[in-house]
Amino acid sequence: MANRIPEEKVEEVRSAVNIADFVGQYVQLKKAGKNLFGLCPFHEERTPSFSVNEQKQIFHCFSCGRGGNVFSFVMELENLSFPEAIVKVADFGHIDLPATYTAQTQPAAPKDQQQADLLKLYADSAKMYQHILVNTELGEPALKYLHDRGLDDETIETFGIGYAPANQLLLDFFKEHQTDYQLLRQSGLFIENQAGDLRDRFVDRVLFPIKDASGRVIAFSGRILTKSPDEPKYLNSPETKLFNKRSVLFNFDLARGAVRQDKSVILFEGFMDVIAAYRAGIQNGVASMGTSLTDEQIYMLERITDTLYVCYDSDMPGQKATDRALKLLDGNSRLNLGVIQMPDGMDPDEYLRATDKEKFVQVFEDGKQTPTAFEMQYLKHDLNLQNTQDQLTYLEAVLQQLSKLSSSVEQDLYLNQLVSEFNLDKDDLKQQLRSLIGQQAVQRSHRGPSQSQSTSSMVPPPEPMPDEPPMAQGEGPTNNNGPLSRVEKAERLLLYRLLNDHDVWLRVMAIAGFHFVHDPYQQVLVFAEAYFKTHNQFELGSFTDFMTDSSLQHVVTSLEFMDVASESSKEEIADLVNVIMNQQPLVEQIQGKKAELTAAKQIGNHDLVQQLTLALIELYRQQQQVQQAGN
Repeated sequence: MANRIPEEKVEEVRSAVNIADFVGQYVQLKKAGKNLFGLCPFHEERTPSFSVNEQKQIFHCFSCGRGGNVFSFVMELENLSFPEAIVKVADFGHIDLPATYTAQTQPAAPKDQQQADLLKLYADSAKMYQHILVNTELGEPALKYLHDRGLDDETIETFGIGYAPANQLLLDFFKEHQTDYQLLRQSGLFIENQAGDLRDRFVDRVLFPIKDASGRVIAFSGRILTKSPDEPKYLNSPETKLFNKRSVLFNFDLARGAVRQDKSVILFEGFMDVIAAYRAGIQNGVASMGTSLTDEQIYMLERITDTLYVCYDSDMPGQKATDRALKLLDGNSRLNLGVIQMPDGMDPDEYLRATDKEKFVQVFEDGKQTPTAFEMQYLKHDLNLQNTQDQLTYLEAVLQQLSKLSSSVEQDLYLNQLVSEFNLDKDDLKQQLRSLIGQQAVQRSHRGPSQSQSTSSMVPPPEPMPDEPPMAQGEGPTNNNGPLSRVEKAERLLLYRLLNDHDVWLRVMAIAGFHFVHDPYQQVLVFAEAYFKTHNQFELGSFTDFMTDSSLQHVVTSLEFMDVASESSKEEIADLVNVIMNQQPLVEQIQGKKAELTAAKQIGNHDLVQQLTLALIELYRQQQQVQQAGN
């Protein structure tokens, strides 16, 4: 049996890894005052409220309230157990853990058993499909097809590519393992007829696993191997409990680290384009699921980068798709945009196979265009620029595009190109451009400020973020029910003092009958009592791990983000205690004792459980007396 990871080893891992570096894999963080801010990975938002404090090595979201240390971050984000989180953070920090520790990492108890069962079903399916591709005669035609497309065995393994053969095997495989019939029906891996019989959904198809942000297989996209007029070229899994194509980007799990390093992401049109770029060393590429980008996908990208390049096919359908993507992104995201185009009307996969890696990479280094430069080229399609009327149509469309730019220098650059190409007078172009800008300003004033559009096709950087959301000293954030009451403000500040100042702890804990009104603060207090029996001083990281309850970790972390004076006073503590104890009706005392009892049971303190049970009985007796007196 594996040994429990000792606390000193946990502390070694925690101390060796900067939380900002680890969280930065998932969230693009920017310095604002003493903290770092970004878009919260736990919920969708447009204004950054997720904060990381490097000095204290904690995170906190001022919007959803989540908070904790580096271990609780990855536990909540990826639903890991505590030992699993330690191993993952240690791996990030290149810290070796003995096998006796890593062997014990068991998955966290799933919050949703059906979801966990589906994830295992897909993981087993992916392994089976890849085994068929790589190790069986059935898979040889598919393997040859992939090799002919330039994919080596290492690439096939990296992306988990598999093959679903013509003679269906998956259903028989799961029947042999006595997998629940209802689970198979709900998985999306099978098609059900009217009689309720199942058959494999994917037949004679090369399968590309679709993974979530944590790298878990949640769906497949299958490319037909033997062409058939009755079958689509690509067949995707249907939407299930695991898979919603609006919220998934192909290769997001593998690309995330490269995006962080390169500070940009490349949006490709197809899976093979992403894989081709990856083979050439360009590993910050993703692809949407055969549709236009959705708000959910845009938000995923905004969390990890400021800059996105669209690299679709360079034929006319690809150019139209690029134009649509730029217009969608310009109006719905904060991303800085650019375009990368393959030569000769090819898509990236075709170009890599037609040339070599060096030329392929050179396109990505030298071929970046601004959206305006792309639009100036794109607007020429379907026009005969030898024809005067078409020239006028083109120039008007380009000037409309330039009028949206906020940079006069950028406008001047493109005006010079028009002057050179059409042998025009620059002053005339400038005058017409100023006239267009004036017309747009009048239109915006008539619509009102709420409807006016941005004047830049390159989305500006986010506005400066505050050091932290404004709050009164000691107040902390509001709770889900609105602003905090006077009593809860006092509780939060006093709990902060109790944890961080041992003299305050000794004074307050000597007060007979003291306890907090609200359950979360009282439960933290009970955990703190147990913590201080084995720890000489308060250390935030080890205390949040000690509590284990994620909701209480959020409470303690939020206290650390309060704007409070560094020094306390006896008068301040006396005032806080007075506010709490004098505004504590009997029903709140009962709630407090119940919270203490819950926490005492969690830490296994049987003596305290007995004491609190007797105290709770006494409070119930007093409550009954009050009720009888009222009658």
